[in-house]
Amino acid sequence: MERGLLWLPLLAAFIWLAWSGWNEYQKLEAYKVWAEDFDNAKFDIYAVLGIKKERITWGKPTRKGMIDLQSFSLDDVTGIDLMVKDRPVKMASPGTVELDNLPNKGKTALKFNLNNRESIQIPFTDISLAAKWCVYLEQARQSLPFADN
Repeated sequence: MERGLLWLPLLAAFIWLAWSGWNEYQKLEAYKVWAEDFDNAKFDIYAVLGIKKERITWGKPTRKGMIDLQSFSLDDVTGIDLMVKDRPVKMASPGTVELDNLPNKGKTALKFNLNNRESIQIPFTDISLAAKWCVYLEQARQSLPFADN
């Protein structure tokens, strides 16, 4: 009987791991359906982000779909900063990030500075992925017609 009681925590851990995996799988499936409408999209545990033409939409992933969705236009963006540990990462030149010189860890986000002096931060889990998105979105912003280069 003691052996059975010793295996009980292992059984509980296995059930929790199985539920966690199923939960993440459901989030990914909901994301796949949501991302079909966008030119480019990203998923991680903190946020989803999609871009279609100059419109950026972002929100939080759940099993049942994306929630807290917000949108804004790249036309309204005056600058994009890569934030690590709540500080901007120094850019090599506007719109470029040196991927070799990125910090190793820290809370990461893309900060969009808007025309109305408001800013929006979209969280990322991976610093290098956030840096690549920063470059991609900055290039997309610069290529807009009538963009203030």
